Amino acid sequence: MTTEALAEISQHVSSCLQLAVLLEVSAYPKPGNVHRTADFQGTRYEHFLASAVAVAPHFGHAAERGVSVSCGRLRLDEVEVGKIIKEAVLGMSAWQHGGNTLLGSIILLVPMAVAAGTTLAQGKFSVVKLRKNLKQVTESTTPLDAVSVYDAIEIAKPGGLGKAPKLDVGDKSSREKILEEKVGLFEVFEISSPWDSVSSEWVKNCPITFNIGYPYLTKQLEETKDVNTATVHTFLKILSEVPDTLIARKTGSTKAKIVSAQAKQILEMGGLTTSKGRKMLQELDRRLHDSKHQLNPGTTADLTAAALALAILNGYRP
Repeated sequence: MTTEALAEISQHVSSCLQLAVLLEVSAYPKPGNVHRTADFQGTRYEHFLASAVAVAPHFGHAAERGVSVSCGRLRLDEVEVGKIIKEAVLGMSAWQHGGNTLLGSIILLVPMAVAAGTTLAQGKFSVVKLRKNLKQVTESTTPLDAVSVYDAIEIAKPGGLGKAPKLDVGDKSSREKILEEKVGLFEVFEISSPWDSVSSEWVKNCPITFNIGYPYLTKQLEETKDVNTATVHTFLKILSEVPDTLIARKTGSTKAKIVSAQAKQILEMGGLTTSKGRKMLQELDRRLHDSKHQLNPGTTADLTAAALALAILNGYRP
């Protein structure tokens, strides 16, 4: 592959994923999250915009590594997904002062960028090919990848992590055990997958992204002809079917299920397409914006960004 072709793929994937992050955070009123008409104390909409700019080059680098895999210059276990995630988090932290804005999205989108690079280097893009390549990327991760992701989490300092029964990220000895016992990143995410949807997406080949979020988003884009409506409705659809694991870790599964039921009711009332749906959505947004952010469906936002990334990689343009 020529240098020009490599650069073109890298830039294309970078732009697609950056746009996905920007569209996700801009969608409003996205209940309980930062969006263009609502901020958190200390974390504002512009912090997410700056983060999207900061992480874009790392998505491009991930795509380049995927191209190298396709061309036989790298093995899958040499891609260094964990290192790219860590570097993206460092970039996110360096470019804004709002704290952790995109950790979950980065963890989902970096392997997708690698898989997209491989897919595009193989010929015409397809979602089916991307998913197959994505599975190979995540399953080929190494203990060094796991240690790098632990570093990334320590840098981002996300709230509501919970505590793992083994290899807990807060345990200083975990990194040494990972290397000694040769535990890959995929295996680490298997441990946390029961209580974290981002981890679960990694080890189950992204069923929420591919089977729920992306198809529903595509249908909404066709029906509403409005990316804001489609994005908010996709957020609600994911939330209605998959109780947000960040809320569950902070307040318990019962509260998370109540929020999911409210999201489902809003969609049944028409969401942004009806006056009653809009009123219910605005009320839910206000209720979920509690001062301690205990009811922030942050994981759902990450999953929505992943669904948007798929749509954009597959040709959607706002």
